[in-house]
Amino acid sequence: MKTLLFALFVLLAAPAFAQQSVPDIPFDSVAAFLKLPPGMNFGEVPGVAVNSKGHVFVFTRSNSAGGPAYAPTAAQLLEFGPNGEFVREIGKGLYAWSFAHSVRIDKDDNIWAIDKGSDMIVRFNPEGQVVMVFGRRKESADAETKPWENVDPPLPAVDGLFRQPTDVAWDSAGNIYITDGYVNSRVAKYDKNGDWVKSWGSKGTGPGQFRLPHSIGVDRNNNIYVGDRTNRRIQVFDTDGKFLRMFTIDVPPDPRTRAVNGATPTGDRLAAVTGAPNSICITPGPNQVMFVGETTFPGRVFKVSLDGKVLGVIGRSGRLLKQFSGAHALACPSENEIYVAETSNWRVQKLILRQVTQTASTRR
Repeated sequence: MKTLLFALFVLLAAPAFAQQSVPDIPFDSVAAFLKLPPGMNFGEVPGVAVNSKGHVFVFTRSNSAGGPAYAPTAAQLLEFGPNGEFVREIGKGLYAWSFAHSVRIDKDDNIWAIDKGSDMIVRFNPEGQVVMVFGRRKESADAETKPWENVDPPLPAVDGLFRQPTDVAWDSAGNIYITDGYVNSRVAKYDKNGDWVKSWGSKGTGPGQFRLPHSIGVDRNNNIYVGDRTNRRIQVFDTDGKFLRMFTIDVPPDPRTRAVNGATPTGDRLAAVTGAPNSICITPGPNQVMFVGETTFPGRVFKVSLDGKVLGVIGRSGRLLKQFSGAHALACPSENEIYVAETSNWRVQKLILRQVTQTASTRR
């Protein structure tokens, strides 16, 4: 009986490696879609989101000219209109700003910013006023203030506090899920009022464990998808944190592709980064699909069904338009309109996907 149960668990938990023909999805990138004020530029762009009115929100690691190269304040939250026109900066000089990581918009158009440097998650109302904060930044007056140590095993996590959080999502009841990612390796859950409920996960490679939960999304059936980046997989949970399944993306890159920064990975290093989920977004509507951004190299974006089947590949590593490096965040207001925030290329691309034809190339 124990053998049967173990075999059943292995079958449930095993990553889905079989990928048959995977087409390249044809697409266009809208050149210079976001229009910054004269003389202003993005820094690294780790976050992008779109609200119900089509406004685009960009969380960028700019605004660092006033500090040293090490440990400057590197975060600005910017809003653009549906045609890419600059609207405003939100939270200019905010106490929580330290090192931008991601931005998300909830169903009520509240704006949520996740700052990895200050260990804080900030909720703004649509008018740009702070209405809720999670976590607390370290203070210069605190004797223990210093960078977090990535010791193994990590120090015990503390309810309600974070160590380099990464992303946020919500279920249909308004419960809040925060990936507490670089140090704590867990998912934290709050109710809709911001009251702590629980957390789950620890550092490791087993089902329900994480090695950098970097992104999170929730589908219309309240399944929670966590991009477990260093483990190179996406894990799926219910709203209580019960492990349901996991899958991997196993599409080899074009061998001619080269990395934008640093040496191009080969061998075991290439295997460790291929398909590693840097970013996740799930489309709205009754027939949902997921888009997954790969790490800086190979740097692609994938269209994936919610059961883990790769439906197509978008782009490749590079600096040019329609190429990516560090697809750190995705926003997908529809199945055919995708926004890609890139860290290495300091930009956001707006992609318009075209229908796959019989002549589209495939990867096997």
